[in-house]
Amino acid sequence: MDRNDRTRWLCEARFGLFVHWGLYATYGRGEQVLFREHLRPSEYRERAATFNPWAYNAREWAQTARAAGMRYAVLTAKHHDGYCLFDSAVSEFTSVRTRPGRDLVREYVEAFRSAGLRVGLYYSLADWQWPAYFRGPERDAKGFERFLEYTHTQVGELCSKYGDLDVLWFDGAWPHSAETWHARQLLETIHDLQPGCLVNDRTGLPGDFGTPEQSILGGAQPRVWESCVTSVERHWGYHAGETLWKSATQIIHMLAQVAEGGGNLLLNVGPKGDGSFPGPFVDLLQEVGDWLRVNGDAIYGCAPGVCESISFGRQTVKSGTVYLHVLYWPGETLRLAGLGNRVLKAYYLADGWPVRFAQQDDAVTLLGLPSLPPDPRNTVIALEVEGEPSAVPWAVQRLWQGDAARMADWAAS
Repeated sequence: MDRNDRTRWLCEARFGLFVHWGLYATYGRGEQVLFREHLRPSEYRERAATFNPWAYNAREWAQTARAAGMRYAVLTAKHHDGYCLFDSAVSEFTSVRTRPGRDLVREYVEAFRSAGLRVGLYYSLADWQWPAYFRGPERDAKGFERFLEYTHTQVGELCSKYGDLDVLWFDGAWPHSAETWHARQLLETIHDLQPGCLVNDRTGLPGDFGTPEQSILGGAQPRVWESCVTSVERHWGYHAGETLWKSATQIIHMLAQVAEGGGNLLLNVGPKGDGSFPGPFVDLLQEVGDWLRVNGDAIYGCAPGVCESISFGRQTVKSGTVYLHVLYWPGETLRLAGLGNRVLKAYYLADGWPVRFAQQDDAVTLLGLPSLPPDPRNTVIALEVEGEPSAVPWAVQRLWQGDAARMADWAAS
């Protein structure tokens, strides 16, 4: 299977769930509490005796994600703290061999797969339980060799014990190189065991897709990409003191932005130590899901827009339709310049209500719009056009790099 075939589903999915959950959730101070607060690793390991995820219900997680319009999910099978949410033959520091007594990864994989969602697993190469990770092969060759064997064995276990995986999401390669991690060998193992699995770009090798963090790339990119973003201000793992949550409007704007740029949004949550999602996150997803149920055609499987939309918002296209994401309501008229197709029909995507329009001189003007936006979060107006959406010659590269002669004529008009 070539890369284009393997990445096709990701290019169409647009919206996924990132879950940072582990032993650190019992502290309620973020995913890096062990390192940031310089706790003793031995005492941290003892903390596993208090980890009681009694409220963890993977089926409820999956239904929440599905209702929100998410198409896939990625769970932290092991974060930097070294605690594994899966059964491992090479570690006692797992959810199976400590108090939970459960393979939390298996429950997640089975529940999300049953809900029709793609499943991914996060695995941290960094492991703060191993002194050899910090010393590196230069100062502890034998110790690092044992650590590498441990790491490669666990990746093999994840690829062998849970059926088909859609994503392996690595992290924590710093400060070591791809060569130090034997990353090419690692990817060969993954592709032998999981031929259809996508691998991200954090082993030190390019992988199948890029992963900008806490930012969204501007414009169309030369490769598949996915922005991972927290739903709170800072932390990925649960922090009891984090009270500033992103709004549904912010997430809806992000979805329009990633869709316009041909990317994905992987929205993170840090479940509590008991395994439940924080209430504000559930409320957030419900509102986003309500919007996607009537506007999802302008997000899923869309390509980037073809002409200038910055004055009112963003633009996506698909199958003879141009979708205008009107984030900044213009009032009674909206002007779209540079579209190279004849418009056949215009309407609000959410309810199909028609919009009057006039088309002249390389511009389409929408008429009779209400003074206030029908949906203040993002009103999507669909333009059905003749042929595949395209731009007129002067607008192909936007205004600054378009047809020079045509722009000169425009400047003189």
